[in-house]
Amino acid sequence: MSNTSISLTRFLIEEQRAGRINAELRLLVEVVARACKRISIAVGKGALGGVLGDAGTDGQASINVQGEAQKKLDVLSNEILLEANAWGGHLAGLASEEMESSQPIPDKYPRGNYLLLFDPLDGSSNIDVNISVGTIFSVLRCPDGVSSATDADFLQPGTAQVAAGYCTYGPSTMLVLTVGHGTHAFTLDREVGSFVLTTRGMRIPEETREFAVNLSNQRFWEAPMQAYVGDMLKGAEGPRGKDFNMRWVASMVADVHRILTRGGIFSYPLDSKCAPKGGKLRLMYEANPMSLLVEQAGGAASTGRMRMLEVQPTGLHMRVPVFMGSKAEVEAAVAYHHAHDAAAR
Repeated sequence: MSNTSISLTRFLIEEQRAGRINAELRLLVEVVARACKRISIAVGKGALGGVLGDAGTDGQASINVQGEAQKKLDVLSNEILLEANAWGGHLAGLASEEMESSQPIPDKYPRGNYLLLFDPLDGSSNIDVNISVGTIFSVLRCPDGVSSATDADFLQPGTAQVAAGYCTYGPSTMLVLTVGHGTHAFTLDREVGSFVLTTRGMRIPEETREFAVNLSNQRFWEAPMQAYVGDMLKGAEGPRGKDFNMRWVASMVADVHRILTRGGIFSYPLDSKCAPKGGKLRLMYEANPMSLLVEQAGGAASTGRMRMLEVQPTGLHMRVPVFMGSKAEVEAAVAYHHAHDAAAR
């Protein structure tokens, strides 16, 4: 490591000295980062660590609160994050995509002023085929006067987030973080065990020619989404006047990381399959933290009909449609939805 390298710890201390975060939030982010390093080690061992495959016993897969089969690494990652954050004194409660309800800090430990939400292993269906997966997290302030946090205390809009980030476990392990003053990328130096700042102030290009969407769901989409993607696929000869490329990893962390790095739009629109649930992706564990990161990098995030960060949560596991990435392209997707809605009135 060169003398000019800035570790995550140094970065956070400098943010604290600048008055952007306090010591409690700094310690919280550091604890989450350490937990992510442990998850990275487990992911990196793969089959050698005996962590591949479904969780469960007697050949029966374990099912989480979302109704999805849990992978062994889902369970392990969830346990790592719970254990790492329970005793530090900086949290009033935790909530995980893998748990039905939030979990207050045990009485034997001191409680802090923050709430942590996380998706312990996003994209876990890709684990067994060695494709990038990741951890997503969001930090909220605990409401004043609350001694033991309940689910209701977590139901704050995305604008209330004080920090958000994700860790992607790929060829390198990267932590992408915002504390409300830009989006910054840190790469894990495995030799010294520290996250090192590698990109300060990530910026998403406003225009793009690249989109990420699960095209196999096209027949289930709403009319405005059909029209939006249809016009993109018509290329330079169509109404959009340019050729688009499609990319789809089926891991939100990997797809959004690509967009933060080089631009594009990530979409998981409403369709007839997920409409009864409100959408596919979880607002509190996926859409909100990623939206804050994207907005802090100069991009935009929407449900297709409103700004994502202004959505008022109605439940811990609320689901929403998602459009995020290059600002002009998100605005184009929203325009298709607004035009459709106006014509339908």
